Amino acid sequence: MNAPASAPTGAPTSRFAAPDSGTQYVTLGIGDEVFALPVEQVREVIDLCPFTRVPNAPRALRGMIDVRGHGVPVIDMRQKLGLSPAEPTPHTRIVVMDATLDGRSLVIGALTDRVYEVTVLDDCGTEPPPDIGIGWDSGFIRGIGRRGAGFVIILDLARVLSSDEVALLGSAR
Repeated sequence: MNAPASAPTGAPTSRFAAPDSGTQYVTLGIGDEVFALPVEQVREVIDLCPFTRVPNAPRALRGMIDVRGHGVPVIDMRQKLGLSPAEPTPHTRIVVMDATLDGRSLVIGALTDRVYEVTVLDDCGTEPPPDIGIGWDSGFIRGIGRRGAGFVIILDLARVLSSDEVALLGSAR
């Protein structure tokens, strides 16, 4: 997959071009894995910009950014998914998303290692999270799709965040 083209810091990258049929997903990289979010949840993708830290915030809340005059909280997806924080690279992006959490509409930024493209995953080929014979927290996984020879983990954004973080995000607005 190709790395995204750079845009001026804080400016949105160009709108994605995607195939016309099927469910469309924005694919993003976190660590060595490829994840996907439904394209209708994504407002825009911006380059990394400075954060304003929020006191006593959960570890994964990196801070707030200004997006067109509105304060947007940014969650570090590496930390939310149990990975250690990483140094930013030229490919680090913030995915600005619309989320419905606990019945409230919020705008949230997700700090990701990279954003690839908009792609179509075959809904018929989507599988549930794997059964490994023991209980594990797979609630944030909406499904597993295929892209070529690899797998893409489709995220359920509403479940990626805990209810404590939802309360904090609502109060940060």
